[in-house]
Amino acid sequence: MRIVIKFGTNVIASPEGTINKPRLLEMVRQIATLHREGHQVALVSSGAIFVGRQNAPALPQRKDIPFKQMLAAIGQVKLLNIYERLFDIYGITIAQALLTRSDLSNRARYLNARNTFNLLLDTHAIPVVNENDVVGVEEIKIGDNDNLSALVANLIDADRLIILTDQRGLFTADPRHNADAELIAEVSAITDDIHALAGGTDSEMGVGGMSTKIQAAQLATRSGVETIIASGHEPDVLVRLVLHNESLGTRFPAKISHVESRKRWILAEPVAGTVVVDTGAAKAVTRGNRSLLPAGISAVRGDFPRGATVAIVDEQGKKRGRGIANYKSADIAAISGRQSDEIETILGYNYGDTVIHRDNLVVI
Repeated sequence: MRIVIKFGTNVIASPEGTINKPRLLEMVRQIATLHREGHQVALVSSGAIFVGRQNAPALPQRKDIPFKQMLAAIGQVKLLNIYERLFDIYGITIAQALLTRSDLSNRARYLNARNTFNLLLDTHAIPVVNENDVVGVEEIKIGDNDNLSALVANLIDADRLIILTDQRGLFTADPRHNADAELIAEVSAITDDIHALAGGTDSEMGVGGMSTKIQAAQLATRSGVETIIASGHEPDVLVRLVLHNESLGTRFPAKISHVESRKRWILAEPVAGTVVVDTGAAKAVTRGNRSLLPAGISAVRGDFPRGATVAIVDEQGKKRGRGIANYKSADIAAISGRQSDEIETILGYNYGDTVIHRDNLVVI
């Protein structure tokens, strides 16, 4: 199973306002257990600004963006160093990944990030993700790590997103103020009433609150990712959720499959160009559920960048499908009709053996 786990600041902080290293070690132990059982994990961790503030106590506290970006720059190094030492106990390699909204909205950057994450996961490393607050101004910020975790889950086609917070899940009322509040075990549809239940946050450490977690669940489930909001203070919460399938927190079932989500997206995108394929490639794509290789391409029409959605037609002009191109049009023209192992020799670089991977291809 491929899982994205998100730690909120309140999960990793102690009541005294410092990093709770014993709890963080316990959470890392659980992730290591999942890792050992063969699950692929990406970790989205809040706390960089919080840690930065602890390591710059002599500075006067300010609320402006440049000051917070400075704290993030300090805290990110400290936080990653803590994770590196804890995961090293279990012999697990971690990798830092800092993202902004523009990284995920730009098609070429999206593909680059996706390729990097997939390779990290396939080589058994754990990406530790945070928003790139140092360069992220308001127009390019995602704004909170809840929504970032949903975007990462979509990016890597995760099976499950687990958002850990200081609450047990979504309640019928705010349990901090209402003793009669009851935990909602499952939310089959995220309606206006569900958003209203989420309310806001009164946390001084975190950004967002339950409201952004519901937004994240909505984004993730629409992309085919089951989402669970649960308490990071629950004993063995990750092991119980993943290995024992216990009912903890609030579960949001996925609305559609990954394949259906990706196909809808590709079909809704405007076509930027066309690749013409020979008979063998047309048959492989339409009947064999195969990727489109450069050897099967006979012509390229249009000028388009890497990551563009392109039409696939046969030599008689019949539409065979559409998909996301791994190479720009000029590169495809240069490698058309050639074998995949010649790509790097011809172009000087290589984004993979396929021009359009079958996971990014819809047959028409």
